[in-house]
Order: sequence, then C-alpha cells, then structure tokens
Amino acid sequence: MLRKTPVPLTWNGLLAVAREKLLVVTVATKETDGFKRFLGSAKHFNYTVKVLGRGQKWMSGDYMSGPGGGQKVRLLKEALEEMKNEDKVILFIDSYDVVFASGPKELLKKFQQARHKVVFSSESLIWPNRHLEDKYPHVIVGNRFLGSGGFIGYIPNIKEMVADWTGKDNDSDQLFFTKIYIDPVKRKSINITLDSKCRLFQNLHGALDEVVLKFEDGRVRARNVLYDTLPVVIHGNGPTKLQINYLGNYIPNTWTFETGCTVCHQDLHPLTALKSEYPLVVIGVFIQQPTPFVTMFFERLLKLQYPKNRLKLFIYNQEAHHERHISSFLKEHRSLYQDVKVVGPEEEMDEAISRLTTYMSFLPFSDMCRKDKDCDYFFLLDIQVVLKNENTLKILIEQNLPIVAPMLTRVGRLWSNFWGALSAEGYYARSEDYVDIVQGRRVGVWNVPYVSSVYLVKASLLRSELADYELFNSNTLDPDMAFCHNIRDKGIFMYVTNMHTFGRILSTDNYQTSHLHNDLWQIFENPVDWQERYIHENYTYIMKDKLIENPCPDVYWFPIFSDVACNHLVEEMEHYGKWSGGGNKDTRIQGGYENVPTIDIHMNQINFEKEWHKFLLEYIAPITEKMYPGYYTKAQFELAFVVRYKPDEQPSLRPHHDASTFTINIALNQVGPDYQGGGCRFLRYDCSIQAPRKGWSLMHPGRLTHYHEGLPTTAGVRYIAVSFVDP
Repeated sequence: MLRKTPVPLTWNGLLAVAREKLLVVTVATKETDGFKRFLGSAKHFNYTVKVLGRGQKWMSGDYMSGPGGGQKVRLLKEALEEMKNEDKVILFIDSYDVVFASGPKELLKKFQQARHKVVFSSESLIWPNRHLEDKYPHVIVGNRFLGSGGFIGYIPNIKEMVADWTGKDNDSDQLFFTKIYIDPVKRKSINITLDSKCRLFQNLHGALDEVVLKFEDGRVRARNVLYDTLPVVIHGNGPTKLQINYLGNYIPNTWTFETGCTVCHQDLHPLTALKSEYPLVVIGVFIQQPTPFVTMFFERLLKLQYPKNRLKLFIYNQEAHHERHISSFLKEHRSLYQDVKVVGPEEEMDEAISRLTTYMSFLPFSDMCRKDKDCDYFFLLDIQVVLKNENTLKILIEQNLPIVAPMLTRVGRLWSNFWGALSAEGYYARSEDYVDIVQGRRVGVWNVPYVSSVYLVKASLLRSELADYELFNSNTLDPDMAFCHNIRDKGIFMYVTNMHTFGRILSTDNYQTSHLHNDLWQIFENPVDWQERYIHENYTYIMKDKLIENPCPDVYWFPIFSDVACNHLVEEMEHYGKWSGGGNKDTRIQGGYENVPTIDIHMNQINFEKEWHKFLLEYIAPITEKMYPGYYTKAQFELAFVVRYKPDEQPSLRPHHDASTFTINIALNQVGPDYQGGGCRFLRYDCSIQAPRKGWSLMHPGRLTHYHEGLPTTAGVRYIAVSFVDP
C-alpha cells in the first residue's frame, strides 16, 4: 500500500512555519490589569505565552519619564539560553499595554512574507536618541524607526542579537536594539528588518490618526488607514495608554455589533453562589452642596437590595441645610446598619484633608474601609446620584472589577458620570463611542479614563496600590480628576457598565434653599424627579385605564398630586403665612376688587407662578385637550392660589361663576382626618362632590354654565389649590 506524504503548507512559495513552533515571550514583574487583558487576548487566539520576571522587582524605570527596559533584555537573554530548538520562532512583546488582534496563523504568515529572520515593530518617531536619525536606513514607504516593544524572529538570530548585552537593568532596550539595527553589518548578519507598514505590529505613539476600528463580519480589527493594513499586535506605547484601553474595549472581538459584549459575563463573582456572608461594604455618602430630593436619596439608599448588617455607612456632610434630612433618616434606620459614622459641617478635620474641598472627603471614607480588615469593598455615592436600580450594589460586586461605576446620565442631556476620552490637558474629550454608550446603542462594560459620583472600589486596592494619601493631589487638576489620573498612572483600570439601567444624576444648578420645601421649585431643573415626587402615582394611567371620573355634567375628576405634593404645598403656604383677609378689596389683582373673595395666598406671592404654569402645561393641558375635544390651551392663568377654609374663618363660598375658560380645583388634604364637611355643588345640575379625594383635581368650565358654590367646612381646616385657566 502506498502512503500519502503530507504536502507542506506554503505561502507564496515560502515554507510555512507551524503554529506550534511559535512562542510568545513577555516580561511581567507584576500582574496588572493590562497584563490580564493581554493574557485574555492571547488566550482568545490560542497563543502559547511564556512570562519572564514574575515576582521580581521592576528595575527598568518608567518609560513615560525616560529610557529604560534593560531588564527585559537581560531576562530574555537568560531565557534564550534554555531554548535549544533552533527552528522555533519567538515573538517578544510588551504586555501591560498590548492586545492581540489576530491569531498565530496570520502572524506567522506575515512574518514569513517579510523574508527576514527578525522583524521589529516600527515607529514614525525616533526615540530615545534623535541624533541617530541620519544613521537609519531610508524606506520608500512606511515608518523608518525601530520600536523595541515588539519583534519576532528565529531563536538563533535573536540569540545572536542579544549576545552582546552587558547593560544595566535601567539602560535603554530601545537604544540597544537601535544601535544593532543601524549597524549595516549586524543588520545583515542577524537579518533584521522593520515592519514599516504595520502589517504585524501597530505602535500607537505618533500614529493615532492612522488607526481606526474596523467592524466586519462579526470581527473587530484595528486598521491602519495610511498603509491599509490590519496589524496583528496593537501596542499602546509611550503616552497612548488611554488609546489602547479604548481599542481594548473592542479588540479582540470584545464587543461587536453582531454579538454585543462577549466578555461581560466572564470572571464574575456571583453572590448567589456564596456559602458564607455577603462581602462587607462601606458606603461613603458625600454631601458637598445643597441638593434637591435628599429625602428621596435616603429612601432609595434604604431600598438597596443588600443585607444591611453587611453595610457600614459613612456620611460626610458639608452642607448644614441637609443635617435635618440625615438626622431624620438615621433616627429611623441607624440600627439596621452594622455601623454608622457621620461627619458634619461643624466638625473640623485634619488640615491636609480639609484644604481640598471636593474628593478629599474620599480619604476618611476610604479609611473606614482601608483600616477595617473585614471590609471587602468601598462604595462611593454622591448625594446627587439617583439610584433607581435596587440591585446596583450587587451587580457591581458581581462584576469582580477593581473599580467599576454604574453608568448614570442627566435627563435630556449627554452628560454622564464617565468620560470616554481625555484632552491633552487631562480634561473631558468625547470618544467616538461616547454617544452610543450613553444612549444605549452599545451596551457593555467599558474601560474608561474617568469615573465620578458613584463607583465601587475593591478594598484590596485601598490597602495596596491606593494606600497613598496623595492620590487626590495635583498642581493642575481638580481632586476628582487628580484621583483618576493617579489611578491611571498606577495601571489600574476603571470601568463603567451600562449593562443595566441604573438611574440618573440630579442637576444642582440654581437650587435655592430659601423656601421650606425647596424641591417644589425643581420642575424645570429635574423634571423626572419632580414628577416622581409630586405627581400622583396613577397619573400616567389616567387615559389608559380610564381613571377619569365624571361626577357631574362636564365636570371631570382625576388624580394629579401625590400626598407629598399636597402636604408640601400646604406647609409652604402656612410657612409663608400671609393669608388674605377675605374681603372684596384686594391689591394683588388687577382693578383691586375681588367680587367673590376667599382667604388665600397666590402662587406669585411665594414666587411659584412659573413653576405652576409649567405644571399646568405639562400635566393639566393634555387632559383638558382630551376631555374637551377641539379645545387647545397654552395653560395661561389669570389667577392661581391656595384657599383655606375654616369654620371660624371662612367656612364656605357663595354661588358664583369663575372668571376662566376652565377651572381646576385640587384637594390638598383629606376629608375625615383633616376636616369635616366641604365640597363643591354645581347649582344648575344640582350635583355635588362632597368627599373630595386628596390629590385629585376637579376640572370644569368656568364662565356661563357651571354656576357653583363651596360647601361649608364644619370642622378642621380644608385646603384647595385653584387655577383659573384660559387659552
């Protein structure tokens, strides 16, 4: 029997190198987040990786501040002495700032096509010695200068190349390899060339404008548009760490349009699998300035789905206005938490901390976790954060990331609690994917350069890399930006997730504290939160579920205000206290004469008329147009006021027509608990509403048809909000 002889694989006449002959070699003295990302990309493409220097001290300096890297050459030289297989191919690359974009087959094919024994990555910038520029060989097309962060070659040739290394660990590897390359004799002997068109290696420094993401057929590659190449190895050398982080959000196939996020469910830390107690979390609540809806903040904090006995609270409050809100919350709920500490505006703190007015408050927060050996996580939570997702804390812990923030946005704006990119000065810049992430067209877990307002930090970081109290210090940046800058410099990744809907961030612009219930005035700045707080929970179901009642002809009755809205409006009026006398003479209205007077306070007396008009326009006008077909209104009102009825003051109101196209009459308290009697009677129809529901509005025509009277209040105090509305 004749046996078939396997035909060797060839590329353009070249004998192909089998992938098992390839070994990736890198140096990593520390397992950074970047190193883990590198290994993840290598595993994705089934590269075999040998790591040198693990557990050793890094002695080669900081590439950002000056040359170094000699330790890498020494370790490589030592490792090569143990390698005897001369037909083996070595890919020697950095790892902290490198990702693979394709697999060994493509890499080896492109290496073979280079027709040299050693191929170095290339750069458009010369470093570290510009005086050597004239000694470099010229190239017709492509980059001219050598980059030492990546090269590929056969073992004998690489051994010959590093044989003469006798330098120190902090000497420059780039300079060492450059001198070999610019020496014509050595270049020829070792058979070295550069990957000038970035077919194998893409160094990002000096080439950011050349590199774009290419999405095609469920794959993501980095494409060099200048040379129209698809490099296999992407290296964020020099000051391009943010750019490699951005590309690493997609490469290799981390996120595609077809699959979405492919790694977001890897390496999770599911709490449901725990056989012991939940991790201990210190929650740092940060209050720096007057903020709306603080009461609701603490209500949501209480609703977080996490065992309260595994939570410690540290409330840092710089605003006296909110002391009553904190006190009220703790009076009711302090005992639920394992521990609670409050630092108020009256307490003096260490001078080194207090001189930084913003995020330096993180220090006492984080210390509560850092110095507690049982603390597992620190959760920073600014007071303007609206966490609607009660499982937020669980979700963030399960992500098992060093620092992770839930994505929050400001309603109606592209403003969020993360930045997708930075300007050269370290301030906000918009990344290409920012809008898609904010608007939910791209969903995943994203490595970003800046997070704020709310984020989870592993306690192990606070006790190691983040033990430095200078984290918030900078001569040029605000403390929060300084914090993120220093985090980035330490090689720690920060993430933001939009895998779930978490909530939003309040606007604190123009928030005044001159009223009793200042949140009433937030209908413009924070309309969603205003609605949640003050509009009846059934309002949105009015049309769908036919909640509008018709107790009398052309009189409509529907829920509009929450109990809180009713209480706040009544309390605000009583706090103001300047009730009218109930006489016909009234200087507040045009003409100075009121035909049918009531004891009342007008909305404009408490500077609430603009907010009231907005309320009418947003919440009353749509119902008016539905119930009175063909009638459209801009909700202009001549009068809007709160009326007070008391048996010994003004118990009722005589029959009258309203000076309006239509009138709304909202009951602000409840018959029975608050007062007896009351109600409204329409005389023409002999029809009465005698038990008005708190928060419900009557709406009826004003002039001509609906002659009506206010029925006597026989006990207690009755309040109603009235508006005379015209087109």
